[in-house]
Formats: sequence, C-alpha cells, structure tokens
Amino acid sequence: MELHPFIQSYWSLLPPLLAIVLAITTHRVLLSLGFGIILATLLLQQFNPLTAVTHLASNIGALFWSDNAINEWNVNILLFLLLLGCIISMLSRVGATLAFAEWAQQRIKNRRQAKVMTGLLVFVFFIDDYFHSLSVGTICRPVTDRFNISRAKLAYLLDSTAAPVCVLMPISSWGAYIIALVGGILASHGLTGHSALGAFLVMGSMNFYAVFTLLMVLLVIKGGWDLGAMARHEQEALAGNLFDAGKGTPPGVADTSVKAGRVSDLLLAIGTLTLVTVVALLVTGAQALTDSQTPFGLLAALENTDVGRSLVLGGVAGLLVCAYAMIRHRVSASDWLHTLAVGIKGMLPAIYILLFAWTIAGLIGELKTGQYLASLVQQSIPLFMLPAILFLLAGIMAFATGTSWGTFGIMLPLAADMTMAIDAQLLLPGMSAVMAGAVFGDHCSPISDTTILSSTGASCHHIDHVITQLPYALSIAVVSVVGYLALGYTASVTMGLAAAIACFMLVLAAWAWLQRAR
Repeated sequence: MELHPFIQSYWSLLPPLLAIVLAITTHRVLLSLGFGIILATLLLQQFNPLTAVTHLASNIGALFWSDNAINEWNVNILLFLLLLGCIISMLSRVGATLAFAEWAQQRIKNRRQAKVMTGLLVFVFFIDDYFHSLSVGTICRPVTDRFNISRAKLAYLLDSTAAPVCVLMPISSWGAYIIALVGGILASHGLTGHSALGAFLVMGSMNFYAVFTLLMVLLVIKGGWDLGAMARHEQEALAGNLFDAGKGTPPGVADTSVKAGRVSDLLLAIGTLTLVTVVALLVTGAQALTDSQTPFGLLAALENTDVGRSLVLGGVAGLLVCAYAMIRHRVSASDWLHTLAVGIKGMLPAIYILLFAWTIAGLIGELKTGQYLASLVQQSIPLFMLPAILFLLAGIMAFATGTSWGTFGIMLPLAADMTMAIDAQLLLPGMSAVMAGAVFGDHCSPISDTTILSSTGASCHHIDHVITQLPYALSIAVVSVVGYLALGYTASVTMGLAAAIACFMLVLAAWAWLQRAR
C-alpha cells in the first residue's frame, strides 16, 4: 500500500479530534463518529470519493468477516450484549429486579450503602472490565434507582472501578495481557532480575492513576464529592428524575408494573452467568495452552483465554435460567416475544455506538495516529520528566484511539526502549506510567468501548457519563503527573507516592472550596 501523505502525520489526528469535539458539543454520538469516519476514510484515499466508499465498505465488512472467517471477537461481544439485554428484560418481566430492589431496600438503608454495594461488587466481577460494567450495572441499577442515585453516578462508579481494578489484578484479562507484553519486553532486553509477574506487581505500586482513582471512588461513596456536572445530575435524581437528566426511560425494561417476583431468580441468573463465564475463561485458556503444547498455569490460561466466547457462553447459561423463570411464571407466548424484543431494542443504541467506534478505531489504526503520537516523545526531554511525559502521551493516545489495550501494545515497548537507552532504572516507572495513562485516556474518551459499556450498564446517556466523569479523571491525572515528576526526579517510589498524596489533598481542598463557593 502506498504511504499517503496523511498517514502518521498531524493530519491523522483530525478524525478522532473531530469525532470527540462534535460528540462533546452536540451530544449526538453516532453523527459525530460518522463525521470522523468519513474524514478518516477520505484522508486514507486522498479525498477520492469512489475509492473512499469502497474502502469504508471493506472496513465495515471486516467488523463481521475478516481473513476469510467470522470476526469472532466483535460478533461475540455483540451477541453478549444482546443476550444481556434479553436477560435484563426477562428478569424485569418476572419481577426479579423489583424483588431485588425491595430486598435491598430492607437491608440497604441509605444512599451510601447502595453506593458501597456498587463499589464492592468490582471485587466479585474483576475478571474482566466488560463483564463487570454490564453485570454490576444490571444488579445495582434497581437499588441505586430506589435511593435516587443518578444514572451518571452509577456509570461513574462502574467505569472508575472496572479498569483501575482490572489493571492492578494479575488474575484478570487485563493483567494477563499486560504480563504477556511485559514478559516479551524483559526477554527482548535480556533482563533476568524480574519475572514478568514480579515486574507487573511492582508496576502496580507505581500506577498512581489507578490507585488514586479508587481512593476518589471511596470519597464519592462516602458522599459530598459531586464534581462539576455530576452535581446537577445528582440534584435531578434527588428530585425524582433518574433517567439521564430527563432523556427518557432506561433500556431493557419490559414491564415495570409487574409484581415483585423472587430475588433468587436474579441471583441465580447472574450467578450462573458469572460462574459459567469464569469457568469458560479458564477452559478456553487451558485449551489454547494444550493446542500450543504449553504447560498449564492460571496466569497463562488467562493470558490465552477467549473472552468473547466465554462471555457468550455465560450469557446463554444466564438466559436459560431466565427462560426457566419465565416458564415457571407461565408467561404467555406474546409476552415472551415482547420481552425479548424489548431487551434487544434496549441494547441497540450501545451496539450502534460500538460498531461506529470500532470502525473509526480501525481507520485511525490505518492512519497510524498512535505511532505519530508515540514519535512525539522521541524529542529531547529532561530525564526526570520522562515518566510524566509517557503518562500524558499514553493518555492522549488512548483518548484519541479509544483503546487502552492498543495503547499498551504500542507504548509499553516504546517506553521500554526509551528508558533502557537513557536510564535502565526508569524501565518499570516508565512502563507503569504508560499503564496509568492508558486507563486515564480510556476514561476520558467518548469512543472507548469500556466507557460505552459502562454507560450501557448504568442505562445512562453516553455523553452524560463522559462529561460527568471528566472532572474526576482530570483531577486524578494532575495528581498522577505530580507523582511521576517526583518519581522521575528522586528515583524513589516512596517520594513519588508522597508527592501524589500531597497533590491529592490539594486537589480535594480546591474542589471543596469550589463546592462551598457554588
């Protein structure tokens, strides 16, 4: 393929920037992504409309069929969303969600306890961020609704616990992926002082963004930290307007007038979904190891697991449990069709956004936007600033491309090459800064699939979630930059953490002053 002048240049930044700016200013996500897709395709084809149409059609087709086979990852994620929509709708139809809300109301006495439950469930569903956002959203939404907690707050709690916990946990899809990358990097540089797992654990202690985001979540759960636009959403929720600040009722609810059913129906459905998904993750990982004649290990299995297929298997199992509940409640055939149709319809907005986001992400990859951003750090910079710059660059890359995993793949090897060429002591701090920055950019990006799925799990308007989460993410990013500057200057994790804690306290004081002034 001829290297077009727009590839790996500042022009390659325009499509994601256009999509992001339009999405934030207009709140019309599909339209904004559509304009970004059109501009990216025209840049790739040097503004030839005929070849641009052909190229775009090829990219859209590749979402479902590539390399002469079904694109299993994309198709499985879409299937899981549809299955989960049907599960949510069926549980509503048999009164299980209402029963759980009433059960929880008897035991959860206030808003804080409802938020505590939402936050703590991440330690049950930490195996994968997609799984966490959708499953915990399904479980907690009736409870948070009952206590008039806004959908934007629920989406924030889902998103700001999912990725930060997954990126710190070695036994998760994120952890296994990063450990695999780090293992290859250590081997390529001939470093034997750290195992890949040991390096990952050390890097976790320097992941300031993940650590302080979780601390911020604890403060939000405690109450009184409604930053920026979140305050408006909470005020409207307290006034009884829960659904996306007046943008309509949530998806996936078949009939809210039904009588309360059994809590056991919801617990059994979600429990089955969870158990089957976890077992499938281990089985598919073990099968991959067997096929490659690699000895079995828990981390190795998670590294090679098929997340998409496992989610679908868990979704089918959960759906069968819900179907049994529908049969036991003697739901009529017409109600069956209506319930399934409502569940599918409720998930269509998220599916449309995901399809558009995947399309623009593929085009951005062809424009080599990530590589262009990565090349910007190759200029001469002071040594102590390197971790902070790697954090910011990884954040910008994840924000523009909508993928933290893609940012890991590009930036971790680059950070290793740079730090080893300058100062080997900065290897782990530099890679940790990349991990932190990728999660930060992912949290801020409206085209990130994890952000989209957190909005879906909470039944929150997508851009409302992005805008309300932004002040929290930017505040913790400032804390992280200060920590990485201190870490780079002193080469001490303790000093870096101390500087980050001091900055965190100043940021909290500033927000407290703004809240009082308001």
